[in-house]
Amino acid sequence: MFLSSLLRPSSGRNASSRSNKSKSSREPPEVSPSRARSHDHSPQYLSDESQLQPANQPPQDVLDLNQNLESLAGLFPDIQIEVFREMLASFSEESRLFIITDKLLKNPGEFVKGRRRAGEHTTSDSTTLVSRADAFRTAEYKEAVRVLAMQEFKGLSRSSIDAVLSEFNYSYLDARPTLVDLSSRSWKFAISSLFFRRKTVTSAEAETHPLIIWTTSDNGTQIPTLKATGSPELDRELFEELIMPIKRREQLAREESDRALAVSVLTEEAEAVESTYECSCCYADVIFEEITVCGTEGHMICFHCVQHSIAEAVFGQGWQRTIETETGGLRCPAVASAECKGCISSEHIHRAMRSVKKGDEIMRRLDQRLAEHGLISSGLPLIRCPFCSYAEIDDLYMPAHARRPKLRTSNLPTIIITFVCFMLPPFTLPFMIISLACATLCLNRLFRDYVSGHFIAALDRYQRRRRGLKFTCQNPSCGRSSCLSCSKAWVDIHVCHESSLVALRTQVEQAMSMAVKRVCPRCSTSFVKTAGCNKLTCPCGYKMCYVCRKDIGTPNEGYQHFCQHFRPEGDGRRCKECNKCNLWEAENTDEILRKAKAEAERRWRECEKRELSDAEKAYLEDGGGGFGHGHGHSGMGQLLPGGKMPSIEEFCDLVIDTLFV
Repeated sequence: MFLSSLLRPSSGRNASSRSNKSKSSREPPEVSPSRARSHDHSPQYLSDESQLQPANQPPQDVLDLNQNLESLAGLFPDIQIEVFREMLASFSEESRLFIITDKLLKNPGEFVKGRRRAGEHTTSDSTTLVSRADAFRTAEYKEAVRVLAMQEFKGLSRSSIDAVLSEFNYSYLDARPTLVDLSSRSWKFAISSLFFRRKTVTSAEAETHPLIIWTTSDNGTQIPTLKATGSPELDRELFEELIMPIKRREQLAREESDRALAVSVLTEEAEAVESTYECSCCYADVIFEEITVCGTEGHMICFHCVQHSIAEAVFGQGWQRTIETETGGLRCPAVASAECKGCISSEHIHRAMRSVKKGDEIMRRLDQRLAEHGLISSGLPLIRCPFCSYAEIDDLYMPAHARRPKLRTSNLPTIIITFVCFMLPPFTLPFMIISLACATLCLNRLFRDYVSGHFIAALDRYQRRRRGLKFTCQNPSCGRSSCLSCSKAWVDIHVCHESSLVALRTQVEQAMSMAVKRVCPRCSTSFVKTAGCNKLTCPCGYKMCYVCRKDIGTPNEGYQHFCQHFRPEGDGRRCKECNKCNLWEAENTDEILRKAKAEAERRWRECEKRELSDAEKAYLEDGGGGFGHGHGHSGMGQLLPGGKMPSIEEFCDLVIDTLFV
């Protein structure tokens, strides 16, 4: 009786706790009132774009922060947006934009710390200075992302998830690979994978993404759906990134299948009544809807032959033989005793190409090729965009009424004195020999044309430098700015032939920094551990584990979070008796940085389509000192840059810069 009386309350408490746990497991997680209201008006599963709710208006403080972010990004286009976010979050609302601008102008190194942008992101003509992933997020959006991450990665603590999300500005799709990596190393995942056969999906394909739920529609087909998160902004972002690509592929596949079925039915009906037509090129029997005729002899050509001829002209060697460049038509490919002079009009070509896969892309390439041929045939001087096929007449940038260069009178005394010195011994004989050799070479027409061509090109480069080298492409799909001299992307302040190396160095530094940095989820401050243990304390007071990013600032955490088994100080080996983080565990920083550096260099080589030369490697190793020493020198320093003999272009540029103004 005594034992039973003692056990009854305990068992009752256990039973109640079990019932409470079972109830809590069946009940959905608590949501904020805003999320509850959004759930009342939106379906639980989203399968169509019409089900997406309009995004809520952000609070005024978030709007002000994003406006300040846009202003700073416009003022400092070469600095990463992450720097502006940190500074805006650190300063008070009053006059923070002016304070941050002043600090970045006076002492940028204290805040930037090498975090600069390079390449196409530094162009000042970008229509969107701050992308959606870089902007400040609302509290509702952050909470929805946090709840979504905690539902998928149940083996990670809330603080670890918060730390990773802070590193990626609460962009769920960007933070997910890091969360997957951390989750796969946790002991909870090891147990769940052993007993429940749970596997972490690491594929980037939308069809296999764990957020995609495939449901059966009324007609029995499988449709992809997305579970609503409670945040209209996050729902739309996930829907556009995951559901829309699947729907576009399904739409294209459905249209292709429907067209193939329609052609098959029409072909059977035409063959039944013997109303097919013979193609004059391949002699195949085709239906009326799949045939066109030339404009002279009336030869019937099937769509398949038209498609093959156009593809061969655009991507192969059949341009001169098959395309009529004056009208943009296709020469008749009919097989006849005498060559047909007729052409298939461009309207019929478009109708034939609409039925082939990527037909619009092939027609766009055809139109570009025709425009290119017209520009070349005109013989006009052209300026081309290095990033697309856009071209303009050079007269737009060098008008005929532009002021011609004049002789630089300030250098005339120096030139006269130099000439007189060369006429005096012991320079008289070498000077006369060189003058006689130059006069003899000038009698050769090929030499005269070669030298005059280089001097005319140098004079043209000099005029361009006076008028400005920035060229802005007017193609709506491009719109990028480039340099007329080096054909590289324009960066304020632009230095020809040096920006690509600066971009490489910046990209390498950024990749290496991103590989080892951590971000405080409380104040968004970025930091890197250089020495010491894995218990990190932010200046704001937040404490976290460097290995798993978990919050260890609670009284019962701290050093208790780490392995308590005896080991020598500084021993970073994994413990064989427990799964706790090692206080002295150190990442293989050299290997991580080496991989990040190699990946950044690989992306740069793919973008530049070239390898680094020995001089460029030396430039990157010595910090750029070898390239800039001669900028302020004159005389022999200009004539022999870097201690090398100048090229003919460099010599002509030096002469033009000295003689003209």
